Amino acid sequence: MTAALHTSALTSLPLLARGKVRDNYAVGDDRILMVASDRISAFDVIMGEPIPGKGELLTKMALFWFDKLGPNGLNICPIHLTGDAPESVVTAAEVPQVRGRSMLVKRLRPIPVEAVVRGYLAGSGWQEYQASRSVCGVPLPEGLNNASKLPAPIYTPAAKAAVGEHDENITFERTVEMIGLDLATRIRDISIRLYSAAAEIALTKGIIIADTKFEFGLDTDGTLVLMDEVLTPDSSRYWPADSYREGRNPPSYDKQFLRDWLDTATVGGVRWDKTASDRQHLGQIPGSAHAPGGLNVQPGFNPASPR
Repeated sequence: MTAALHTSALTSLPLLARGKVRDNYAVGDDRILMVASDRISAFDVIMGEPIPGKGELLTKMALFWFDKLGPNGLNICPIHLTGDAPESVVTAAEVPQVRGRSMLVKRLRPIPVEAVVRGYLAGSGWQEYQASRSVCGVPLPEGLNNASKLPAPIYTPAAKAAVGEHDENITFERTVEMIGLDLATRIRDISIRLYSAAAEIALTKGIIIADTKFEFGLDTDGTLVLMDEVLTPDSSRYWPADSYREGRNPPSYDKQFLRDWLDTATVGGVRWDKTASDRQHLGQIPGSAHAPGGLNVQPGFNPASPR
């Protein structure tokens, strides 16, 4: 296995921004090179220790789903891939930082809505259901439990938050106010189609996709395009079907294990508080900070705009 890549260092292209996982570089004024690092984050905090091979795995999974759901497959909607090799836009010396972990994509105007689709009741959705019998304004029947399969997939969008803050769950009506009825409706309907198709494919392999989020952008012609990552463990809950049981948190193939660990971690004998003030405290050491249990973490990077 190749050495872990925490942060790429390409000098042949202008750096646009570093996200929690991806480093984005400008390729002219119409393309972006997205390099998936081996960083991992939880609760908007980036862990200092990378996971070797993570970026390559995320990229392979994203390319798999783009191929299945995009123009080469079910053709549900346009995708941001250019079809050009990422290695073609960097120097020979930089190719090892790019090979297998990068996508060369169209530069788009991002839409500030996280298109979340849930097929099962989990996470914040389960918490909200217990309080209101609804999720993001979508009413749900009585009698559901943690990890219950929903009668049909539901669209529960979120508004992109400022760096270091959590995205805010919102209603579909709020997205209409933000981006207009036509665009909000198309994003909702396409997202449900994407999730439903992917969930069906995954189930044939013994995997449940409990929920996921998609991101969209507009190209220069105003075409709605699926962008960023799709259906990776960083943006989705993956459960093994053979160990799924309603009423409990199933084992997962995503980073829930890290969130669970941080939920029980302590700092100086006190439970770590996942609040904005606590995250600021973690970021007081220049360049990095120390998370519970000795994990080295970094405050979230500033995302690019446009993306």
